[in-house]
Amino acid sequence: MDITEIWPPYGVTITAGDLELKVAREGDIGELVDLVLDGIHAPEFMPFLFPWTDAPREEIPGNYVQYLARIVAGFSPNSFSLPFVVRRHGEALGIQGLEASSNFAITHTIETGSWLARRFHGQGIGTRMRQAVCAFAFDVLGAAEVTSGAFLDNGPSQAVSRKVGYRPNGFRRLERRGQLAQEQLLVLNEPDLVRGEPIRVTGADPLLAQLGLTTDAGTAANDG
Repeated sequence: MDITEIWPPYGVTITAGDLELKVAREGDIGELVDLVLDGIHAPEFMPFLFPWTDAPREEIPGNYVQYLARIVAGFSPNSFSLPFVVRRHGEALGIQGLEASSNFAITHTIETGSWLARRFHGQGIGTRMRQAVCAFAFDVLGAAEVTSGAFLDNGPSQAVSRKVGYRPNGFRRLERRGQLAQEQLLVLNEPDLVRGEPIRVTGADPLLAQLGLTTDAGTAANDG
């Protein structure tokens, strides 16, 4: 059997213009680690709630293997993560993730999170890849809302969220590198989504079955 038959998330492809998004698997780790080690944010700034890029440089490759393994091991209809590798003309650019931490079939709530190699910042890619997965969340998974969050001093992430149509949804007080930091919570509903290029999705039906969803259920959720 092909691996995409064995593990349905690996069979999903989202195409938006010259961007292609596929769920990360073992064969992608080398490229992804190279991007991380080359730099995805300024050393003096931490954009992530969990500061995984603060790990010693020599530990990051092994940590990334373990991270992807945990995603597969913990995957269920109640709690799942889809870390899409974003590629342009075959070159890996970063990760655009979707994550559901409560029973998605009931809540229809899913969260976005992402990182992009620094050398690709400022090209509009962050906005395009977020638009693509949000369209996928609403149109294919049947999401009712997409949530996200960013520290108040993370201007680029905040800007992408505004461009895509997210609305402010409160704040959280968090610890970051031993100091207080505030996170802006955000929510996006389907009518507010500022769509980018039309997406083309293949291989989604087996994933929907794995998650206990159907195309009709997704359509009904969007209509609601």
